[in-house]
Amino acid sequence: MFDTILVPTDGSVHAAAAVADGFELAGVHDAAVHVLCVADVGPLGGLRLPGDATSAEEAIRQQAQETVDDTLDRAPADLDVTGAVREGPPESEILDYAREIDADLVVMGSRGRGGVHRMAVGSVTDHVVRFGDVPVFVTTASEESS
Repeated sequence: MFDTILVPTDGSVHAAAAVADGFELAGVHDAAVHVLCVADVGPLGGLRLPGDATSAEEAIRQQAQETVDDTLDRAPADLDVTGAVREGPPESEILDYAREIDADLVVMGSRGRGGVHRMAVGSVTDHVVRFGDVPVFVTTASEESS
């Protein structure tokens, strides 16, 4: 039924639950999984940060890549799993990537890191559900995980 499953992640507890569900569904359907993390650099410009990162944008990109790498490390060995990092508004990048890979299903957490952006603009998950042209399976983390 599903050949290609997209699992966007931001590293949050809810995203981790979605990753687990996405991997399970992929195993049942013998589907390929694409793990996507979007580096939402926004209007940070050249803001400098302490440490190895030369800018806030670079730090965000590095964190996104680490999130994808960590997720790929947790993937069952028998699954066909691909990781990707995109840059831009998460809701747009997720929908664009789903179209590019011809995803049959998107598996997402009910909420992610959110914060002020979520209150002002609305959740990324809600946007993907409303404006996507592919089914979206929305998961939640258990109470113990939150």
